[in-house]
Amino acid sequence: MKLHDYFEHLLDATVNLNQSRIDSLDARVAAITTFVKAHPELGPLVLDVIAHGSYAQRTIIKPRVGRDFDIDVLLDLVEQPGWEPCQYIAKLYSAFRSSPTYKPMVDRKTRCVTVDYANDFHIDVVPYVERAGTHYITNRKDNRFELTNPTGFNEWLDTQNRAADGHLVHVIRLMKFLRDFKGTFGVKSVILTTLLGRRVNDPLALADPTYYCDLSTALYHIVRDLDAYLQGNWFMPVLTDPSCPSENFNNRWDQDRYANFREKIHFYAATISAAYEEADKTKSIELWQQIFGPGFQKPPAPVVESAARAKALAATTEKDIERDLGMLIVTSDHTLHVVGRVGKVNGFREYDLPTRGNKVMKNRRLVFRVARCSVPQPHSIYWKIKNTGAEATAAGCLRGEIAADGGERRRVESTAYRGTHYVECYVVKDGRCIAKDRQTVIVG
Repeated sequence: MKLHDYFEHLLDATVNLNQSRIDSLDARVAAITTFVKAHPELGPLVLDVIAHGSYAQRTIIKPRVGRDFDIDVLLDLVEQPGWEPCQYIAKLYSAFRSSPTYKPMVDRKTRCVTVDYANDFHIDVVPYVERAGTHYITNRKDNRFELTNPTGFNEWLDTQNRAADGHLVHVIRLMKFLRDFKGTFGVKSVILTTLLGRRVNDPLALADPTYYCDLSTALYHIVRDLDAYLQGNWFMPVLTDPSCPSENFNNRWDQDRYANFREKIHFYAATISAAYEEADKTKSIELWQQIFGPGFQKPPAPVVESAARAKALAATTEKDIERDLGMLIVTSDHTLHVVGRVGKVNGFREYDLPTRGNKVMKNRRLVFRVARCSVPQPHSIYWKIKNTGAEATAAGCLRGEIAADGGERRRVESTAYRGTHYVECYVVKDGRCIAKDRQTVIVG
Protein backbone atom coordinates (compact mmCIF):
# COMPACT_ATOMS: atom_id res chain seq x y z
CA MET A 1 0.00 0.00 0.00
CA LYS A 2 1.28 3.43 -0.89
CA LEU A 3 0.32 5.49 2.21
CA HIS A 4 1.30 8.89 0.80
CA ASP A 5 0.60 10.90 3.96
CA TYR A 6 2.71 8.50 6.06
CA PHE A 7 5.68 8.99 3.74
CA GLU A 8 5.29 12.77 3.74
CA HIS A 9 5.23 12.78 7.55
CA LEU A 10 8.26 10.46 7.74
CA LEU A 11 10.24 12.83 5.53
CA ASP A 12 9.09 16.03 7.24
CA ALA A 13 9.41 14.86 10.85
CA THR A 14 12.23 12.29 10.79
CA VAL A 15 14.35 12.35 7.64
CA ASN A 16 14.62 15.86 6.23
CA LEU A 17 16.99 18.41 7.67
CA ASN A 18 14.82 20.96 9.47
CA GLN A 19 14.45 24.41 7.96
CA SER A 20 16.20 26.22 10.83
CA ARG A 21 19.37 24.20 10.19
CA ILE A 22 19.14 24.80 6.46
CA ASP A 23 18.81 28.53 7.17
CA SER A 24 21.85 28.33 9.45
CA LEU A 25 23.84 26.51 6.77
CA ASP A 26 22.93 29.10 4.15
CA ALA A 27 23.89 31.93 6.51
CA ARG A 28 27.29 30.36 7.31
CA VAL A 29 28.05 29.76 3.64
CA ALA A 30 27.09 33.38 2.89
CA ALA A 31 29.44 34.56 5.66
CA ILE A 32 32.31 32.45 4.33
CA THR A 33 31.64 33.79 0.84
CA THR A 34 31.77 37.37 2.11
CA PHE A 35 35.00 36.65 3.99
CA VAL A 36 36.94 35.08 1.13
CA LYS A 37 35.79 37.69 -1.37
CA ALA A 38 37.01 40.45 0.96
CA HIS A 39 40.38 38.82 1.68
CA PRO A 40 43.18 40.99 0.25
CA GLU A 41 45.11 38.10 -1.36
CA LEU A 42 42.40 35.55 -2.19
CA GLY A 43 39.54 37.94 -2.86
CA PRO A 44 40.67 39.06 -6.34
CA LEU A 45 41.00 35.38 -7.36
CA VAL A 46 37.52 34.28 -6.26
CA LEU A 47 35.10 33.75 -9.13
CA ASP A 48 32.30 32.13 -7.14
CA VAL A 49 31.38 29.91 -4.20
CA ILE A 50 29.40 26.89 -5.39
CA ALA A 51 27.29 24.46 -3.35
CA HIS A 52 28.52 20.91 -3.81
CA GLY A 53 27.54 17.33 -2.95
CA SER A 54 24.47 16.61 -0.82
CA TYR A 55 24.10 20.31 -0.02
CA ALA A 56 23.68 21.19 -3.70
CA GLN A 57 21.72 18.07 -4.60
CA ARG A 58 19.13 18.48 -1.80
CA THR A 59 19.83 14.95 -0.54
CA ILE A 60 21.19 15.99 2.85
CA ILE A 61 19.33 14.46 5.81
CA LYS A 62 19.05 14.95 9.55
CA PRO A 63 22.09 13.52 11.40
CA ARG A 64 21.91 11.06 14.24
CA VAL A 65 21.59 12.53 17.73
CA GLY A 66 24.97 13.71 18.98
CA ARG A 67 26.53 13.63 15.52
CA ASP A 68 27.33 16.57 13.30
CA PHE A 69 27.22 16.56 9.53
CA ASP A 70 29.27 18.11 6.79
CA ILE A 71 28.53 20.09 3.66
CA ASP A 72 30.85 20.89 0.77
CA VAL A 73 31.28 24.15 -1.11
CA LEU A 74 33.64 24.76 -4.01
CA LEU A 75 35.77 27.89 -3.98
CA ASP A 76 36.02 28.69 -7.68
CA LEU A 77 39.41 30.38 -8.15
CA VAL A 78 41.34 31.86 -11.04
CA GLU A 79 44.22 29.48 -11.77
CA GLN A 80 47.56 30.83 -10.66
CA PRO A 81 50.32 29.60 -13.00
CA GLY A 82 52.98 29.87 -10.30
CA TRP A 83 51.08 27.84 -7.72
CA GLU A 84 51.44 24.12 -7.16
CA PRO A 85 48.23 22.22 -6.24
CA CYS A 86 49.12 22.09 -2.54
CA GLN A 87 49.45 25.88 -2.39
CA TYR A 88 45.76 26.50 -3.03
CA ILE A 89 44.79 24.81 0.22
CA ALA A 90 47.75 26.37 2.03
CA LYS A 91 46.72 29.87 0.93
CA LEU A 92 43.10 29.26 1.86
CA TYR A 93 44.07 27.85 5.26
CA SER A 94 46.30 30.84 5.94
CA ALA A 95 43.48 33.22 5.01
CA PHE A 96 41.11 31.63 7.52
CA ARG A 97 43.82 31.49 10.17
CA SER A 98 44.32 35.23 9.79
CA SER A 99 40.76 35.83 10.97
CA PRO A 100 40.00 36.02 14.73
CA THR A 101 36.58 34.54 13.96
CA TYR A 102 37.73 31.56 11.92
CA LYS A 103 41.17 30.86 13.42
CA PRO A 104 39.94 28.48 16.17
CA MET A 105 37.49 26.79 13.78
CA VAL A 106 39.64 25.68 10.84
CA ASP A 107 41.61 22.60 9.94
CA ARG A 108 43.12 21.14 6.76
CA LYS A 109 42.20 17.93 5.02
CA THR A 110 43.53 16.38 1.86
CA ARG A 111 41.32 18.34 -0.53
CA CYS A 112 39.79 21.11 1.55
CA VAL A 113 39.87 23.46 4.49
CA THR A 114 37.25 22.60 7.12
CA VAL A 115 35.37 25.22 9.12
CA ASP A 116 33.91 23.49 12.17
CA TYR A 117 30.77 24.83 13.85
CA ALA A 118 31.07 22.73 17.00
CA ASN A 119 28.37 20.16 17.80
CA ASP A 120 26.33 21.01 14.72
CA PHE A 121 28.01 20.87 11.32
CA HIS A 122 31.21 21.62 9.48
CA ILE A 123 31.78 23.15 6.07
CA ASP A 124 34.45 21.77 3.75
CA VAL A 125 35.72 24.56 1.49
CA VAL A 126 37.30 22.95 -1.57
CA PRO A 127 39.60 24.93 -3.93
CA TYR A 128 38.36 24.47 -7.50
CA VAL A 129 40.11 25.71 -10.63
CA GLU A 130 39.66 25.60 -14.38
CA ARG A 131 42.67 24.62 -16.44
CA ALA A 132 42.46 24.60 -20.25
CA GLY A 133 38.67 24.31 -20.12
CA THR A 134 38.63 21.42 -17.61
CA HIS A 135 37.87 21.64 -13.90
CA TYR A 136 39.97 20.28 -11.06
CA ILE A 137 40.11 20.17 -7.29
CA THR A 138 43.45 20.12 -5.49
CA ASN A 139 45.04 17.33 -3.47
CA ARG A 140 47.58 18.79 -1.06
CA LYS A 141 49.02 15.46 0.15
CA ASP A 142 49.82 14.15 -3.32
CA ASN A 143 50.34 17.70 -4.63
CA ARG A 144 48.26 17.08 -7.73
CA PHE A 145 45.14 18.29 -9.53
CA GLU A 146 42.20 15.87 -9.59
CA LEU A 147 39.76 15.93 -12.48
CA THR A 148 36.16 16.68 -11.47
CA ASN A 149 32.88 17.97 -12.84
CA PRO A 150 30.61 18.65 -9.83
CA THR A 151 28.27 21.02 -11.65
CA GLY A 152 27.90 18.37 -14.35
CA PHE A 153 27.01 15.80 -11.68
CA ASN A 154 24.36 18.16 -10.26
CA GLU A 155 22.92 18.64 -13.74
CA TRP A 156 22.86 14.88 -14.37
CA LEU A 157 21.05 14.25 -11.08
CA ASP A 158 18.52 16.98 -11.87
CA THR A 159 17.81 15.30 -15.22
CA GLN A 160 17.32 11.92 -13.52
CA ASN A 161 15.12 13.49 -10.86
CA ARG A 162 12.87 15.04 -13.52
CA ALA A 163 12.63 11.69 -15.28
CA ALA A 164 11.44 10.21 -11.96
CA ASP A 165 8.69 12.86 -11.66
CA GLY A 166 10.71 14.67 -8.98
CA HIS A 167 10.83 11.69 -6.59
CA LEU A 168 14.46 10.52 -6.99
CA VAL A 169 15.83 13.07 -4.49
CA HIS A 170 13.37 11.84 -1.86
CA VAL A 171 14.23 8.20 -2.59
CA ILE A 172 17.91 9.03 -2.04
CA ARG A 173 17.09 10.69 1.29
CA LEU A 174 15.12 7.64 2.42
CA MET A 175 17.96 5.29 1.49
CA LYS A 176 20.48 7.53 3.26
CA PHE A 177 18.23 7.33 6.31
CA LEU A 178 18.39 3.51 6.19
CA ARG A 179 22.16 3.68 5.84
CA ASP A 180 22.68 6.11 8.72
CA PHE A 181 20.03 4.99 11.21
CA LYS A 182 19.89 1.25 10.59
CA GLY A 183 23.65 1.03 10.09
CA THR A 184 23.37 -2.22 8.15
CA PHE A 185 25.42 -1.01 5.20
CA GLY A 186 28.09 1.59 4.68
CA VAL A 187 28.55 3.36 1.39
CA LYS A 188 29.70 6.84 0.41
CA SER A 189 26.88 9.23 -0.46
CA VAL A 190 28.20 9.82 -3.97
CA ILE A 191 28.16 6.07 -4.66
CA LEU A 192 24.65 5.59 -3.26
CA THR A 193 23.39 8.63 -5.21
CA THR A 194 24.97 7.41 -8.45
CA LEU A 195 23.67 3.85 -8.09
CA LEU A 196 20.11 5.01 -7.39
CA GLY A 197 20.22 7.74 -10.05
CA ARG A 198 21.41 5.34 -12.73
CA ARG A 199 18.38 3.11 -12.12
CA VAL A 200 15.99 5.83 -13.31
CA ASN A 201 15.14 4.84 -16.85
CA ASP A 202 13.34 6.97 -19.44
CA PRO A 203 12.19 3.99 -21.57
CA LEU A 204 10.57 2.40 -18.51
CA ALA A 205 8.73 5.65 -17.74
CA LEU A 206 7.60 5.97 -21.36
CA ALA A 207 6.36 2.39 -21.38
CA ASP A 208 4.54 2.90 -18.07
CA PRO A 209 3.72 6.55 -17.23
CA THR A 210 2.94 5.51 -13.63
CA TYR A 211 6.41 3.97 -13.05
CA TYR A 212 7.57 6.93 -10.90
CA CYS A 213 4.15 8.55 -10.33
CA ASP A 214 4.52 9.03 -6.55
CA LEU A 215 7.17 8.56 -3.87
CA SER A 216 6.29 5.05 -2.70
CA THR A 217 5.98 3.81 -6.29
CA ALA A 218 9.30 5.41 -7.24
CA LEU A 219 10.96 3.88 -4.15
CA TYR A 220 9.48 0.47 -5.00
CA HIS A 221 10.71 0.50 -8.60
CA ILE A 222 14.11 2.17 -8.10
CA VAL A 223 15.17 -0.12 -5.24
CA ARG A 224 13.88 -3.22 -7.07
CA ASP A 225 15.79 -2.16 -10.18
CA LEU A 226 18.91 -1.50 -8.10
CA ASP A 227 18.60 -4.95 -6.54
CA ALA A 228 18.30 -6.55 -9.99
CA TYR A 229 21.45 -4.70 -11.11
CA LEU A 230 23.41 -5.72 -8.00
CA GLN A 231 22.27 -9.34 -8.18
CA GLY A 232 23.55 -9.41 -11.75
CA ASN A 233 27.01 -8.33 -10.52
CA TRP A 234 28.56 -10.68 -7.96
CA PHE A 235 31.82 -8.75 -8.10
CA MET A 236 32.01 -5.00 -7.60
CA PRO A 237 31.37 -3.38 -11.00
CA VAL A 238 33.19 -0.31 -12.27
CA LEU A 239 31.06 2.65 -11.22
CA THR A 240 31.87 5.57 -13.51
CA ASP A 241 31.21 9.18 -12.61
CA PRO A 242 28.16 10.21 -14.71
CA SER A 243 29.69 13.64 -15.25
CA CYS A 244 33.27 12.43 -15.87
CA PRO A 245 33.18 9.09 -17.73
CA SER A 246 36.97 8.81 -17.54
CA GLU A 247 36.76 8.77 -13.72
CA ASN A 248 35.20 6.18 -11.41
CA PHE A 249 34.31 5.80 -7.72
CA ASN A 250 35.76 2.33 -7.15
CA ASN A 251 38.56 3.62 -4.94
CA ARG A 252 35.92 4.70 -2.41
CA TRP A 253 34.86 1.17 -1.43
CA ASP A 254 36.00 -2.44 -1.82
CA GLN A 255 34.63 -5.91 -2.58
CA ASP A 256 33.72 -6.69 1.04
CA ARG A 257 31.71 -3.49 1.49
CA TYR A 258 30.14 -3.98 -1.93
CA ALA A 259 29.10 -7.55 -1.03
CA ASN A 260 27.49 -6.35 2.21
CA PHE A 261 25.67 -3.54 0.37
CA ARG A 262 24.47 -6.01 -2.27
CA GLU A 263 23.10 -8.35 0.41
CA LYS A 264 21.31 -5.59 2.36
CA ILE A 265 19.73 -4.01 -0.71
CA HIS A 266 18.41 -7.47 -1.64
CA PHE A 267 16.74 -7.66 1.79
CA TYR A 268 15.33 -4.12 1.64
CA ALA A 269 14.05 -4.58 -1.92
CA ALA A 270 12.08 -7.65 -0.83
CA THR A 271 10.65 -5.92 2.26
CA ILE A 272 9.75 -2.75 0.33
CA SER A 273 8.01 -4.90 -2.30
CA ALA A 274 6.05 -6.74 0.38
CA ALA A 275 4.98 -3.47 2.07
CA TYR A 276 4.03 -1.82 -1.22
CA GLU A 277 2.10 -4.81 -2.54
CA GLU A 278 0.30 -5.58 0.74
CA ALA A 279 -3.41 -4.71 0.36
CA ASP A 280 -4.20 -4.77 4.10
CA LYS A 281 -3.43 -1.32 5.54
CA THR A 282 -2.47 -2.52 9.03
CA LYS A 283 -0.11 -5.18 7.66
CA SER A 284 1.36 -2.71 5.16
CA ILE A 285 2.09 -0.19 7.92
CA GLU A 286 3.81 -2.90 9.97
CA LEU A 287 6.00 -3.83 7.01
CA TRP A 288 6.91 -0.21 6.26
CA GLN A 289 7.76 0.27 9.94
CA GLN A 290 10.07 -2.75 9.80
CA ILE A 291 12.02 -0.76 7.23
CA PHE A 292 11.78 2.84 8.45
CA GLY A 293 10.99 2.44 12.14
CA PRO A 294 8.33 4.13 14.31
CA GLY A 295 8.68 7.42 12.45
CA PHE A 296 6.57 5.87 9.71
CA GLN A 297 3.19 6.80 11.12
CA LYS A 298 0.02 8.69 10.41
CA PRO A 299 0.63 12.45 10.68
CA PRO A 300 -1.04 14.09 13.70
CA ALA A 301 -4.26 16.02 13.13
CA PRO A 302 -2.67 19.52 13.29
CA VAL A 303 -0.21 18.55 10.53
CA VAL A 304 -3.04 17.18 8.37
CA GLU A 305 -5.13 20.30 8.95
CA SER A 306 -2.21 22.63 8.14
CA ALA A 307 -1.46 20.74 4.92
CA ALA A 308 -5.12 20.86 3.93
CA ARG A 309 -5.26 24.63 4.51
CA ALA A 310 -2.10 25.18 2.45
CA LYS A 311 -3.46 23.03 -0.36
CA ALA A 312 -6.79 24.85 -0.33
CA LEU A 313 -5.04 28.24 -0.39
CA ALA A 314 -2.83 27.21 -3.32
CA ALA A 315 -5.86 25.94 -5.21
CA THR A 316 -7.46 29.40 -5.12
CA THR A 317 -4.71 30.79 -7.38
CA GLU A 318 -3.31 27.82 -9.27
CA LYS A 319 -4.59 27.11 -12.76
CA ASP A 320 -4.72 23.70 -14.40
CA ILE A 321 -4.07 23.33 -18.12
CA GLU A 322 -6.71 20.61 -18.49
CA ARG A 323 -9.40 22.00 -16.20
CA ASP A 324 -9.03 25.71 -16.93
CA LEU A 325 -7.70 25.77 -20.50
CA GLY A 326 -9.34 22.59 -21.78
CA MET A 327 -6.09 21.13 -23.11
CA LEU A 328 -5.93 17.41 -22.41
CA ILE A 329 -2.53 16.10 -21.26
CA VAL A 330 -1.75 12.99 -23.31
CA THR A 331 1.08 10.46 -23.08
CA SER A 332 3.64 10.68 -25.87
CA ASP A 333 7.26 9.85 -26.54
CA HIS A 334 8.07 13.51 -27.20
CA THR A 335 10.49 15.22 -24.83
CA LEU A 336 10.80 18.73 -23.43
CA HIS A 337 13.58 20.14 -21.27
CA VAL A 338 13.41 23.58 -19.68
CA VAL A 339 16.40 25.25 -18.02
CA GLY A 340 16.44 28.34 -15.81
CA ARG A 341 19.52 30.57 -16.01
CA VAL A 342 20.53 32.93 -13.21
CA GLY A 343 21.83 36.31 -14.29
CA LYS A 344 25.17 37.77 -13.23
CA VAL A 345 25.16 40.17 -10.27
CA ASN A 346 27.55 41.60 -7.67
CA GLY A 347 30.58 39.70 -8.87
CA PHE A 348 28.81 36.33 -9.10
CA ARG A 349 28.81 34.59 -12.44
CA GLU A 350 25.66 33.54 -14.24
CA TYR A 351 24.79 29.85 -14.20
CA ASP A 352 22.12 27.31 -15.11
CA LEU A 353 19.98 26.38 -12.12
CA PRO A 354 20.43 22.57 -12.45
CA THR A 355 24.22 22.92 -12.11
CA ARG A 356 23.79 24.39 -8.59
CA GLY A 357 21.01 22.16 -7.27
CA ASN A 358 18.38 24.66 -8.51
CA LYS A 359 19.32 27.07 -5.71
CA VAL A 360 19.43 30.85 -6.10
CA MET A 361 19.53 33.88 -3.84
CA LYS A 362 16.77 36.45 -3.58
CA ASN A 363 16.66 39.39 -5.97
CA ARG A 364 18.23 37.58 -8.91
CA ARG A 365 17.03 37.66 -12.50
CA LEU A 366 16.02 34.33 -14.05
CA VAL A 367 15.51 33.44 -17.68
CA PHE A 368 13.74 30.15 -18.38
CA ARG A 369 14.29 28.76 -21.85
CA VAL A 370 13.23 25.75 -23.87
CA ALA A 371 16.57 23.95 -24.11
CA ARG A 372 15.27 20.87 -25.96
CA CYS A 373 11.95 20.02 -27.55
CA SER A 374 11.22 17.08 -29.85
CA VAL A 375 7.67 18.16 -30.72
CA PRO A 376 7.51 19.10 -34.41
CA GLN A 377 6.33 22.56 -35.41
CA PRO A 378 3.84 24.07 -35.45
CA HIS A 379 3.03 24.00 -31.74
CA SER A 380 2.31 26.44 -28.92
CA ILE A 381 4.11 26.91 -25.61
CA TYR A 382 2.57 27.86 -22.27
CA TRP A 383 4.20 28.74 -18.93
CA LYS A 384 3.07 28.38 -15.33
CA ILE A 385 4.81 30.13 -12.41
CA LYS A 386 4.03 28.76 -8.92
CA ASN A 387 5.31 30.10 -5.61
CA THR A 388 5.13 28.42 -2.21
CA GLY A 389 6.26 29.25 1.31
CA ALA A 390 5.49 31.71 4.09
CA GLU A 391 6.87 34.81 2.38
CA ALA A 392 4.90 34.35 -0.84
CA THR A 393 1.78 33.47 1.16
CA ALA A 394 2.07 36.60 3.34
CA ALA A 395 2.57 38.74 0.23
CA GLY A 396 -0.45 37.19 -1.48
CA CYS A 397 1.77 36.08 -4.34
CA LEU A 398 1.44 32.30 -4.63
CA ARG A 399 0.59 32.78 -8.29
CA GLY A 400 -0.12 29.74 -10.47
CA GLU A 401 -1.33 31.46 -13.62
CA ILE A 402 -0.79 29.88 -17.04
CA ALA A 403 0.27 32.24 -19.84
CA ALA A 404 0.97 31.72 -23.52
CA ASP A 405 4.54 32.17 -24.68
CA GLY A 406 5.19 35.34 -26.67
CA GLY A 407 7.04 33.47 -29.40
CA GLU A 408 10.48 33.75 -27.78
CA ARG A 409 10.35 30.30 -26.14
CA ARG A 410 11.49 31.80 -22.87
CA ARG A 411 10.14 33.39 -19.70
CA VAL A 412 11.82 36.10 -17.59
CA GLU A 413 11.21 36.22 -13.84
CA SER A 414 12.94 37.39 -10.65
CA THR A 415 13.39 35.85 -7.19
CA ALA A 416 11.49 37.71 -4.48
CA TYR A 417 10.38 35.13 -1.90
CA ARG A 418 12.18 32.40 0.01
CA GLY A 419 10.84 28.93 -0.63
CA THR A 420 10.72 26.09 -3.11
CA HIS A 421 8.92 27.29 -6.23
CA TYR A 422 8.61 25.96 -9.76
CA VAL A 423 8.10 26.88 -13.39
CA GLU A 424 6.20 24.49 -15.66
CA CYS A 425 6.28 24.55 -19.42
CA TYR A 426 3.71 22.91 -21.69
CA VAL A 427 3.91 22.16 -25.41
CA VAL A 428 0.47 22.11 -27.01
CA LYS A 429 -0.25 20.74 -30.48
CA ASP A 430 -3.71 20.35 -32.03
CA GLY A 431 -5.28 21.44 -28.75
CA ARG A 432 -3.56 18.76 -26.66
CA CYS A 433 -0.58 19.00 -24.28
CA ILE A 434 1.86 16.38 -25.53
CA ALA A 435 4.98 17.36 -23.57
CA LYS A 436 5.69 19.18 -20.33
CA ASP A 437 8.57 19.84 -17.97
CA ARG A 438 9.17 21.45 -14.60
CA GLN A 439 12.11 23.55 -13.40
CA THR A 440 12.39 23.74 -9.62
CA VAL A 441 13.57 27.05 -8.13
CA ILE A 442 14.81 27.06 -4.53
CA VAL A 443 15.18 30.63 -3.27
CA GLY A 444 17.25 31.06 -0.12
